[in-house]
Amino acid sequence: MRLSKKTGMVAAGAAALALTLTACGGEGAGSGGSDGAAGDGDENVQVGVAMPTQTYERWIQDGNNVKAGLEDLGYTVDLQFANDDIPTQTQQIDSMITEGVDVLIIASIDGTALTSQLEAAAAANIPVIAYDRLIRDSENVDFYTTFDNFAVGVAQANALLRGLGYLDENGEATGEEGPYNIELFAGSPDDNNASFFFDGAMSILQPLLDDGTLVVPSGQTDFDTVSTQRWELETAQSRMEDLLTSTYTGGDEELNGVLAPADVLSRGILNALTGAGMGPTLEDGLPVVTGQDAEIANIKLINDGVQSSTIFKDTRLLAEQAVTATESFVDGEEPEANDTETYDNGVKVVPSYLLEVETVFAEDIQPVLIDSEYYTTEEVESGQAAD
Repeated sequence: MRLSKKTGMVAAGAAALALTLTACGGEGAGSGGSDGAAGDGDENVQVGVAMPTQTYERWIQDGNNVKAGLEDLGYTVDLQFANDDIPTQTQQIDSMITEGVDVLIIASIDGTALTSQLEAAAAANIPVIAYDRLIRDSENVDFYTTFDNFAVGVAQANALLRGLGYLDENGEATGEEGPYNIELFAGSPDDNNASFFFDGAMSILQPLLDDGTLVVPSGQTDFDTVSTQRWELETAQSRMEDLLTSTYTGGDEELNGVLAPADVLSRGILNALTGAGMGPTLEDGLPVVTGQDAEIANIKLINDGVQSSTIFKDTRLLAEQAVTATESFVDGEEPEANDTETYDNGVKVVPSYLLEVETVFAEDIQPVLIDSEYYTTEEVESGQAAD
């Protein structure tokens, strides 16, 4: 993975945002009792960063970008990846608390599994920043940095409709009436974001399902049925294969598109579709498949005319925001939030900073991803990020 340009931008952005916050000022630290240790003026600041896994490209980028931004501020960073294993992550966080970190940044595997760890952090006056995934059922979550997850789902649904030909590139109806046969996939039920993605998508798709413009031949439309535990590629591929066998082998139904909420699931779905003899490209009749995260393997698929679209969440900006929030806590200040209403974790509404997203089709790869130096042309053509 190529990190030099990305991490440089993280550091610069974090410094600029930090200056802005310093000028604005603020009182107190976070809620949940975490207003002591982080703001004591100690120059030897240590930050624990808990990421869910190294299996997916984006989490490696997130972890390394956060670490680089924090180290640029002179902080010591304990970055740990938990290989999607809940006991491993809880042990890692326990260890960070024991070693006396000043702030915790946590991208949780299961947003409901960290209650005791957060209680221990609050007892030690350690502010907790939930990173991209909301931590639930605890008052001891002080801040949340993420993207507008409902908007992600809305963007995915609109990208699906554009890929199907129902909408044009400006989001306007083309006059095509369908009906279009689609299937729905959702993310992991233990990831709070997954329901936001799905609800956002269904806010667009449900009216078209109700009026018959869209049809789900399998009948599988509720979140619990279409969710994909742990966001596993193999699970998505297996379910898509089962759907093809049960619903589309008789010749009476043609599949036109699939709502896929993440690129890792998109690859599994595309494996199933091409394995069944569809495609191999959109021009050859491959069903439209959406995505999310702009993983390099999927950007190549989009560039090659295989996957239709993805949602780009610039994790450099997310890392910057996490770094900025951390510095606010270290300085004894309250991080700037731009949303104080949306993210109720079951116990409290967590102050949040939401970032915007961009939809990427083939024609957007150059202006959105290459021109911003997120990827190079060579990386897009090879489908592999450089080291």
